[in-house]
Amino acid sequence: MKIIENIFKFNGGVKAQTRKSISTKVGIQKIGIPKYLKIPLRQHIGNLPKLKVKEGDVVLKGQLIAEADGSVSAAIHAPTSGKIKSIEKILLPHPSGLPDYGVIIESDMKDKWIKKIPINWAKIGVEATIKALQNSGIVGLGGAAFPSHLKMGSKATKINTLIVNAAECEPYITCDDMVMRERSEDLINGIELVESLLGAKNTIIGIEDNKPEALSQLQFHTKSHKNISIKVVPTIYPSGDAKRLIFLINGIKIPKGKRSSEYGIQMFNVATIIAIYRYISFGEPSLSRITTISGNITKPQNYEVLFGTPLKALINQSGGQKIKNDNFIMGGPMMGFKLPSIDVPVTKAMNCVLGAEPEMIEDKKEPLPCIRCAKCAEACPVSLQPQELYWFSKSDQFEKAQEYKLFDCIECGCCSYVCPSNIPLVQFYRYAKSELISEFRAQEEADVARERNEFRIMRLERERQERAERNAKRRAQSSKEEKSKLIDEKRAAISAAMDRIKEYEKKK
Repeated sequence: MKIIENIFKFNGGVKAQTRKSISTKVGIQKIGIPKYLKIPLRQHIGNLPKLKVKEGDVVLKGQLIAEADGSVSAAIHAPTSGKIKSIEKILLPHPSGLPDYGVIIESDMKDKWIKKIPINWAKIGVEATIKALQNSGIVGLGGAAFPSHLKMGSKATKINTLIVNAAECEPYITCDDMVMRERSEDLINGIELVESLLGAKNTIIGIEDNKPEALSQLQFHTKSHKNISIKVVPTIYPSGDAKRLIFLINGIKIPKGKRSSEYGIQMFNVATIIAIYRYISFGEPSLSRITTISGNITKPQNYEVLFGTPLKALINQSGGQKIKNDNFIMGGPMMGFKLPSIDVPVTKAMNCVLGAEPEMIEDKKEPLPCIRCAKCAEACPVSLQPQELYWFSKSDQFEKAQEYKLFDCIECGCCSYVCPSNIPLVQFYRYAKSELISEFRAQEEADVARERNEFRIMRLERERQERAERNAKRRAQSSKEEKSKLIDEKRAAISAAMDRIKEYEKKK
């Protein structure tokens, strides 16, 4: 193990109040098993998984209840033992507030496991192990929820460096910090495993300098690991963004539309690596996660929560809000969103829940005019021109906004944070993106409809030609048969006449 000193600072970013210490005063605690778990089928990026159970089925903890549908999908498992009470639409922790299909399990409170079968990856090989990971249900636990087996590489992708994202840059969120403090041994074992599966030659752990306890644990457990390095990066938001962290660590800029794997680099969040290790080494699929509950909360801390646990149970466990306003945010204050209800379940992407502080609640006052101070441009970590994007988005000049690299925006919220006019800049960018995406989809649908119509015309023309050819062949065949029949009839008539002549001559 070694500490890497050289830092490549990215443009912009903000030094926000981290407010992390309020939820790290006590260790990780477990939430009790609730009577009912509402498990959404859509907890990841990609296709909805295929149900493998029906109402009334009895399931064990860890049993597959929905299998991945295609490569860009993730499986869902029963977080505890019990009975499938129903399969219905449930409210999801999503900005839209729209319901989607989920499985409701009535727990038997026995928490009885299936037979856990570890994977001997050295025996079955890397490819078979990566394929098995698709059934693990593991997705990016940093919040992205991207199916993890897709990041494990292929023969065509050569990975030289594994980067472990331990930055956890957003204010209030401390789940990764506490995991590194309490489960660093599992993390290092997981790093060794993921290194082997990727074929990576070295690993760099990127951690912000505001986590001294976690750093101390990592240094202790990596003493004998020469291929694992630690890079302490400055506490500046958004250092935890994948491309920003890669640049901080090794100075490589990953262009838009490119993947880090094309540069020999792959990145995993600390909790994701531990989940992969637990699945392969102990046969434990993804059933729970560590979630921070903080902000306007009586007892802020981190809990290990089963997926499907009602958020209300987590809120009650932490003592509820200090100042009651019934506003809760999923994620951090910079990139999080207001939850539609506390009746939503805990999901794989729920790394943090904030009881909204008074300053987090949306201000109903109209924002002031833009004064062209350019503070947003100075803060933008992607080196965009936020004020120009704002004008184009506000005036519905979406194509111009696209020309100014709207889709390069990572929606980190730095521009909104520093804006003296309190303009909700990111909301305008999201609006413009949604409108452009709608236009793209409408154009795609029109293109598909046009192609289908062209194909239909081609098919009808082809069928017409085929019919004409068949008719011509039938007419030709019919004409040939009629001609042959006529010749045969004439020959028969001639033969009959000849027979009559011969018969007449005999009688003479």
